[in-house]
Amino acid sequence: MGKGFYDVPIAVNEPILSYAPGSPEREEVLKTYKEMYNSTVEVPLFINGREVTTENKVTISPPHEHKHSLGVYYQASQQHIEEAIETAVEARKNWAAMPWENRAGIFLRAAELIAGPYRARLNAATMLGQSKTIHQAEIDSACEIIDFLRFNVQFMTEIYAEQPESTSGAWNRLEYRPLEGFVYAITPFNFTAIAGNLPTSAALMGNVVIWKPSHSQMYSAKVLLDIFREAGVPDGVINMVMGNAAMITDTILASPDFSGVHFTGSTDVFKGIWQKIGNNIHTYKTYPRIVGETGGKDFIVAHKSSDPKQVATAISRGAFEFQGQKCSAASRCYISKSIWDDVKNFVTEDLKSFKMGSPEDMDNFITAVIHEASFDKLARYIDEAKAASNAEIIAGGTYDKSEGYFIRPTVIVTEDPKYTTMCTELFGPVLTIYVFEDDAWEDTLHLVDGTSEYALTGAVFSEDRYALEKAVRILENAAGNFYINDKPTGAVVGQQPFGGARASGTNDKAGSKLNLYRWISPRMVKETFVSPVDYRYPFLG
Repeated sequence: MGKGFYDVPIAVNEPILSYAPGSPEREEVLKTYKEMYNSTVEVPLFINGREVTTENKVTISPPHEHKHSLGVYYQASQQHIEEAIETAVEARKNWAAMPWENRAGIFLRAAELIAGPYRARLNAATMLGQSKTIHQAEIDSACEIIDFLRFNVQFMTEIYAEQPESTSGAWNRLEYRPLEGFVYAITPFNFTAIAGNLPTSAALMGNVVIWKPSHSQMYSAKVLLDIFREAGVPDGVINMVMGNAAMITDTILASPDFSGVHFTGSTDVFKGIWQKIGNNIHTYKTYPRIVGETGGKDFIVAHKSSDPKQVATAISRGAFEFQGQKCSAASRCYISKSIWDDVKNFVTEDLKSFKMGSPEDMDNFITAVIHEASFDKLARYIDEAKAASNAEIIAGGTYDKSEGYFIRPTVIVTEDPKYTTMCTELFGPVLTIYVFEDDAWEDTLHLVDGTSEYALTGAVFSEDRYALEKAVRILENAAGNFYINDKPTGAVVGQQPFGGARASGTNDKAGSKLNLYRWISPRMVKETFVSPVDYRYPFLG
């Protein structure tokens, strides 16, 4: 076989299609949506290249029309998980030995399949199963996963090119090995791109993966798996399992071959996994890599010099796109008193114009929250705000789950900067605002920094550069992704690597080389060309 130092295609961000009325992409995705809505899907387990069904199956329904059945997914027994572990460990032998350019070719092909023949299907599955508007689906299940696949291939080659200095007498080289064992990828409902990236980023670096997608993301997970299979991912490299989360996690974390977890989800679940890994540490062949992106209580802070319309737009988009179900979504705001009336008027005007309903109707800006448990939790917090003496609902505050899990985007204004919804992650279309005195800028920044256990995203608006400088300094540790005069959502692969610290995760920055480093275990090789034949050094005389 011929050899060479190969250049991969230069990664560029996938253009976002408009889906404007009359556009071909709009017609195609609506046609695909209707076809998928009117058919049924089965989502089996996928172990060692085999589709596995069981007697334990669960109905898949759109959150915006929960009485309609899209199909079913199947749940695993402990025996299935043990089989997936055995399969992955065996598959590693060939996958880890495969030349990197072949792994690159597989995932570059997956990117092009999504950009082309699978685009409408993956978007429609995300609209149906996760109630995303077409714009939210396009930037997620098309563009972002394409970007992850393309940029990760480029990042891999850049890592492999990083080599130590050598001399004429010795050649030093680094081999970037995959981890010894298998990686457990646990993915959330809210981003199809994350569901695709967590298993593939580890697999790209030569690892084998057991992937547990969210039970609320089954439809698009199935389409992703179809894409990976068509792209040429070998049997056993990415195994997809669903079922009782505690049983799956306990079984996987009990294996001596467990070598890492790639997680996006709740803080409490991640802490529980970390604790179990610690308890099992003497079981493992190697110290596992623990990589996680968890919750957020993300903020917008507006100085008196801010443009009220810009602040209001950042609130309307940053808090309410995808019903606030983004780890990065703004959920607490601090607005300077002198601009508050204007910001309030602009925001309430925006919310009055929001249309809500099925994502099939592309006039709708808001659709349903993901499931009944989320709906009930949000409704409870809204009711508590209605009854509170130190809080007032100025927009929204209504909800209805008769057909779908619809929560009207809600704005709460509170006199207490530590009011419960200023501190608690809600993960829905509920925003709480605290209005501060104009001369309390620095005090307010310290308040922002000290209010939440999280540190994922945050935004500061100001036309005063001294005020901005102070905010950047005081809020240094309050957000892993920090935005100046912009909303705190919308990180782009290759441009804004994503992740936060404190209770928001390990800050390993998906969408950058930093994340891929976690899935390799380098080996240093020194080759000496002429070996010494005498132990004596010159100092011995």
